[in-house]
Order: sequence, then structure tokens, then C-alpha cells
Amino acid sequence: MSTKDLVARRLLGIEMSGIRKMFELAGTDSVNMGLGEPDFDPAPHIQDALYEAARTGKNGYGPSLGLPALREALADRIKEYRGENVSARNIIVTAGATQGLMAVTQTFVDHGDEVLVPDPGFVLYDAQTRICGGFPINYSLLPENGYQPDLDEIQEKITPRTKLWVINTPSNPTGACMPKDLVRACCEIAEDHDIMVVADEVYDFLTYDQPHHSFLSHMDNVIWVNSFSKTFAMTGWRLGCIATKREYVEAIETMHYYTVACPSTPIQHAGIAALRGPQDQVDRMKETFRARRDLITHRIQAIRGLHMQPPGGAFYAFPRYDFDIPSKDLALRLVREGLVCSPGSAFGHLGEGHLRFSYACSQAEIERGMDILEAVCDELPIPEEPSVHVRA
Repeated sequence: MSTKDLVARRLLGIEMSGIRKMFELAGTDSVNMGLGEPDFDPAPHIQDALYEAARTGKNGYGPSLGLPALREALADRIKEYRGENVSARNIIVTAGATQGLMAVTQTFVDHGDEVLVPDPGFVLYDAQTRICGGFPINYSLLPENGYQPDLDEIQEKITPRTKLWVINTPSNPTGACMPKDLVRACCEIAEDHDIMVVADEVYDFLTYDQPHHSFLSHMDNVIWVNSFSKTFAMTGWRLGCIATKREYVEAIETMHYYTVACPSTPIQHAGIAALRGPQDQVDRMKETFRARRDLITHRIQAIRGLHMQPPGGAFYAFPRYDFDIPSKDLALRLVREGLVCSPGSAFGHLGEGHLRFSYACSQAEIERGMDILEAVCDELPIPEEPSVHVRA
């Protein structure tokens, strides 16, 4: 019997991320604007806390929900920055946001349940829903709507089988940030239809033009997922969290235990230091990414055949293009020229005709990458190219 015949049916049709595939094709001298990973190391006091925890014997199993001190620190952080009434009883510490999202999906999605997922949207949502036996129902994020959900479309797509509604703000891949009134309207629709909102807010610290508006102010039907990866440059440390009402915490805890038992104890101590210690690096990172956002926006908007709305948050540029070429083929051509990016199709059907560039790299690398992008775009024909090109 072949390995293919042995693989569980839940994995049929689930492919590895197109983002990773592009990364693996890159040459050693390529400009890597493919993966979303801050080009910073964790601050020294965070590194010291990890070393100290490991050195002083804090290496054993911990509570399944996470160390009480870390859960308290997370609750305090939420109250400080969001003003929300959250306590440690509302917190689950996870092995990164990916595991947190999977624990939520495994807990609440049964065979035949429907989950509203954004298109374009992050690659996890669709795959995790399918693995758990659910049906992902795509809702559109269109450039003419600022890559925000159309609430009329959402209402039309809700059925008696709809269980979860996944919302990501700031968005990966679009960089769009949801305004406060839209956050409220989404929660009201969810409450009316008895649907849980899964709010992925891992980029909440990275908003440039307006404050971040969190779904946490609507705790009754919201499961909030976040991570230390982006805010504290701890991507490889795999530490995240969930905040939600106590009844949901109790439900998720069982699945959480049977998948990870407990998060890494030494890394949780580092997480406490990250939250309680100096925030200078977080502030510097935000200003660095703001300058990069401005640079890449300026460069892309000046390239023939590309259209881009300045991202309001996260660290992704998501331009659409006029060329008659699939995004995967265009991304492959750019890889051959020395620029790694992600094809828009990796993020869903409506991502086609786009490319995603992560500007988590130096301004010099952004300039070099945009030079390659401009040179390739100048060689590509535009069907029925207008005499006057109007940029978004």
C-alpha cells in the first residue's frame, strides 16, 4: 500500500502553502520578501529571561492553560492597551497563534459545519476548517471596498450551519484595518445569528494611520487570537494566546491539552519578560515598519501596470496588476530574477491578479527588490493598455 493510500482522508486536497514553496525556490542572493517574519531578534531582556528560566530549572511541565503569571500579564496587557475587562480566567496560552487557531477550530467545528473565511485571506483558515471536517465559505475582500467585508454579502452567506466567522485585522495579506463601526457591525450580525467570531489580531501593534480597533470589546461571542511572534520578534519561539469568555476557555482547554499538553515553560517565562519589561524595541519596530511601508508604497505606485492601496497595518504590500499572467507564474518569474514574493492566488481565488510583498526587510533590500519588480513589469505587455494610466 502506498503512502498516499495510508494518509488520512482529512488531508486529501490539503496542499503545502504556496508561500513556503516560493521561499524554497529562492537563491542565496535573492531579495526575500516572501515570508512574514520581522527582521529583528527578541529584545535582550527577553533573551535573558529565557536563558535564566532554563538555567534555574524552570524546564518542567506547566499548567495546560499556561503559567498563571503569564496569563495575568496578558490580561493586564489587554486591559492597558485595549481597556477591556479581561482577567487571567479568560486567557489560554498557546504554542503560537497557529496552534491557537487550530485548537479553536477543532473545538467548535464539526463535520458539515460552515466557517466564513476571508478571500483573500491567510492560508491557515481554509485548510484548518477542511481538516476538521468543516466547509470553508469564502467571503470577498475586494480592492474597490478597501479590502473590507461586505456585510450584505455576509448576511447572504450565513446559513443554519454557519458556526464560526474568521476575521483578520490588520489583514494578512492586504494590510487593511477594520474601522470601529465595522467591528461593531460584524459583532452585531454574529450575535443576531448566534455565530462565534474568531478574531485573528496578531498584527494589532502594527497600525500606521489609525488606532487598532479590537474585537475584544465584544466578548460574548468573540474568540480573540494573538501571538508574541510579530510584536516581540519571537516567531520561532512559538508562543501565542487566546482570550475569550470563560465558557469557551473551558471548552477549548480539553482540545488544547490533548494537542500540546502545555506550552513551553521556559519560553513562557520569556513571554512574561516581554510583556512586563521595556517596550522600546516594539516602538522602534513600529516606526521602522512605517518608514518601510511608505517607501514600498511609493515605489510600487510608480511602477507601470501595478495598483496598490497603502496598507494601514501589518507589513505586507498587496498590489494588483494589469498583466495577463497568473500570479504564480509572475511570482516564479520574479524568483528567477532574484526577488521572492508570494502569488496572490496562495491567499484564495480573489487573490489572483495580486502579489504579496513582505517589507520585513531593510530599506536597501526593498529598493533592490523594487528595482527587480520594475524591470520585470516594464517587459510585460498590458492588454489594451490605456493611453493615460490612472493609479489606485
